[in-house]
Amino acid sequence: MSVVTRTTDGHGRAGRTLSGLAVAVGLLLFLGGFVWGAVLYRPYTVPTHSMSPTIGIGDRVLAQRIDGDDVRRGDVVVFEDRLWADQPMVKRVVGVGGDKVACCDRQGRMTINGEPLVEPYVPGAGPASPTGFSATVPDGQLFLLGDHRADSLDSRTHLTDAGRGSVPRTAVKARVDATAWPMAGWGMIDRPAAFAALPGGTSEPGPLPLVVTSVVVGAVLILGGAAYGPLARRLNRNGRTMAVSHG
Repeated sequence: MSVVTRTTDGHGRAGRTLSGLAVAVGLLLFLGGFVWGAVLYRPYTVPTHSMSPTIGIGDRVLAQRIDGDDVRRGDVVVFEDRLWADQPMVKRVVGVGGDKVACCDRQGRMTINGEPLVEPYVPGAGPASPTGFSATVPDGQLFLLGDHRADSLDSRTHLTDAGRGSVPRTAVKARVDATAWPMAGWGMIDRPAAFAALPGGTSEPGPLPLVVTSVVVGAVLILGGAAYGPLARRLNRNGRTMAVSHG
């Protein structure tokens, strides 16, 4: 009769230590990611399809809290202005203080200070705006348009207002970084390349990918560390059964 002896105490202690460490680090990353995200981001529901197809009606978006001075052309922002509506609105910034925004040139493109823009986020093959317009943006103000130009109440609608269709930078509450719901439409909101060559360029992407990575990695470590104990005990029982069966 052969005797099989297994020494598992050392390996067991090391395994338990590593699994405990994995759970602790996982909790730190998981909870830290949630707290980080809660501090930096706010969820908003878009009530209209004026930003379609970039953001659909009823979509839930995540918007990073920022100061209005950090806004750049091309940003999709959440803002509040009592002359527009008594609720948060979501539009794309196409012009900043000093810009002359006009539409359309002979190719149907919108221009900023005479420079034509290629806007792949605008649906359809028609002109960048179904109605022509021209406006010079006052200093400290922003000119905002919806991506669904054929059905968006935006700066074009307010051209006769005191701000000539623009809103103050201080009206901006957050910058949209991603569509969070529905899950099928989850995705980051890109900074349009068309604005990158203009003075000031485009804004840097927010930290949302790092926040999500922290939460996901934390969850994996927590589940993996918690699963180690039951898995190790099961493997140990199987090992003892094999040893007895060969005795």
